[in-house]
Amino acid sequence: MTAATRIAAGLCGAPDLYSALRDATAAEGSAAAPEDIIAACDPATAARLQAVDAGLLAAIQRKTLTGEAVTGAGALSAALAKAAAHPLFLPDPAAGATMALPTTGERPDMPAFSDPAFDGWFAAHRARGIRYGLGLYGENRRVYATPQFADAASPERRTIHLGIDVFAPAGTPVHAPLPGKVRHLGYNADPLDYGHTLILEHDLGGTVFFTLYGHLAATLPALHPTGVVQAGQVIAHLGDWPENGGWAPHVHFQIVTDLLATDGNFYGVGHAGLMDVWSDISPDANLLMRLPPRSFRV
Repeated sequence: MTAATRIAAGLCGAPDLYSALRDATAAEGSAAAPEDIIAACDPATAARLQAVDAGLLAAIQRKTLTGEAVTGAGALSAALAKAAAHPLFLPDPAAGATMALPTTGERPDMPAFSDPAFDGWFAAHRARGIRYGLGLYGENRRVYATPQFADAASPERRTIHLGIDVFAPAGTPVHAPLPGKVRHLGYNADPLDYGHTLILEHDLGGTVFFTLYGHLAATLPALHPTGVVQAGQVIAHLGDWPENGGWAPHVHFQIVTDLLATDGNFYGVGHAGLMDVWSDISPDANLLMRLPPRSFRV
């Protein structure tokens, strides 16, 4: 029997294939290519695994065996925390006049981000001196507990927010935090998806990583005639309803260390049970935004 066959045997019929993959990989003491595991599974389990990003399956095995879902993720996070980064917005949200916007009940009068009533609610706070609203990294958002975020491999939906949201009026410019190049520029049209989306590729001391910007305005393509981006350059504007996916104007800003097997529509939310994996793939975007801890408290 091969390693793939032995790992596959531990997955057959498991309700949560991610947990079963961790256990089977740990028992084997080595990884196997996701396609080989799928080929060795029974048809029902194989079909479930084929619906999952193969890169995520490989990342789970790496986390199990090496402690890092993405090789060098820890070192990259440490380097990002020290890198010279331009503010995403001017004036810099780190200087103050921000408002934390948790979705877990701390602001009971706050409409949902997908409710048009949010605009008037937030405008009233802006009139009292608030410039930016902040959606939290790592927050468990009930809005994502819908069939759109279901997972064939697990009964657990992806509900943990993997970026930081910054709310401001539609048309507000977004600036590049670091130099880089355009990796993806497109439009994700599903309801409550990213709408206009930009992914930049960066190289920090020989390590390649990415930053993702979702919910942008239709001005996006015209801002990138060359595909090369300088730190501080205006790279996008905040989109309005409905061009931004159907949300109040904001940017979803996310750091990505590995694009897995995606093609332009990277995951903005992850599974709570896999957050040790997802946090290697998408570490806290505050590594680049440098917002003080008080910014995320109500």
